[in-house]
Amino acid sequence: MDKAKVYFTDFRTVAGGDGLPAKLKKLVAAAGIGQIDFDGKFVAIKMHFGELGNISYLRPNYAKAIADVVKALGGKPFLTDCNTMYPGKRKNALEHLECAWENGFGPLSAGCPIIIGDGLKGTDDIAVPVRGGEYVAEARIGRAIMDADVFISLTHFKGHETVGFGGTIKNIGMGCGSRAGKTEQHSGGKARILASKCRGCRRCLRECANGGLSFDPVGKKMSVNLANCIGCGRCLGSCNYDAIKFRDSAANTVLNRRMAEYAKAVVDGRPGFHVSLVVDVSPNCDCHGENDAPILPNLGMFASFDPLALDQACVDACLKATPMPGSQLADNLAKPGFADRRDHFVNSSPESEWRTCLEHAEKIGLGTRQYELVGVGR
Repeated sequence: MDKAKVYFTDFRTVAGGDGLPAKLKKLVAAAGIGQIDFDGKFVAIKMHFGELGNISYLRPNYAKAIADVVKALGGKPFLTDCNTMYPGKRKNALEHLECAWENGFGPLSAGCPIIIGDGLKGTDDIAVPVRGGEYVAEARIGRAIMDADVFISLTHFKGHETVGFGGTIKNIGMGCGSRAGKTEQHSGGKARILASKCRGCRRCLRECANGGLSFDPVGKKMSVNLANCIGCGRCLGSCNYDAIKFRDSAANTVLNRRMAEYAKAVVDGRPGFHVSLVVDVSPNCDCHGENDAPILPNLGMFASFDPLALDQACVDACLKATPMPGSQLADNLAKPGFADRRDHFVNSSPESEWRTCLEHAEKIGLGTRQYELVGVGR
């Protein structure tokens, strides 16, 4: 396969010049978004609206820039995401929309309507065959997303407590899965509690939506109900004391590969385009109701027709960057005896693993990891 082209611009602006939304429009134009026939087409713009309390998600201004480009090319854009499988403010369409509104997304600020892809309760999905899939025969994808004629992903590239980083493949694969689809992707492993480290704070219990955790009021310890645990990893990300691990050591690997196959189900067979912004690189997912200090500096905006090449280019840029002082990543590196993995994402979240996602995505034909980086000036 030939190298894919990935277009890049930084976050620098000049006094009296264009702002960042205008730079984003120039970037996607240079990357060739105009090659897509948008005329009269419904266009799904998949992004993350951010959990309430989190303020590192992409601002609506960036979404409006993409929506404006689509409308200028004759398309009918809408912003979309699917409901979550964990407790929070995005577990059904009503609360999800309210969360989006509170975080600044609306028809005026974003330039187009918002549609929750899998309906009111996360059950409005469609089974989509995965061509070349090894782990998923049919992906459960939000119906509104599959009904669109053109698919665009607009991704906030950040760290992630389980899969290392949340990039384009995660935004598509996990993000477009219905509640059933998210459950299928996460169900490769089970959690286990290290009793010696458990403080009995019960913070993890608030994150479990499936009855997978139980609290012993006598021993003041948590335990896992294996019959109910679906291996979603929300409890792992919520524990401040490293008391929760995956029971299956291959869980991250299976999750990564299923996520890549879900992404392929979404993009196969229709026009698509992908944008990723490496900005406010928080250590954890935007699904958290908080965001820690960025682990890396703001590096730039990237765009490509190839979602895999886009992720590879973004991760390469991140691995070359200098960790931000005072961040989770810097704190970990400063710990006595910390094992430096020479990988910013794994150093930030040592339980995480990301390489198998990109390797499997290439294997099943989602794209290529070989790319040419094309700079776009100010």
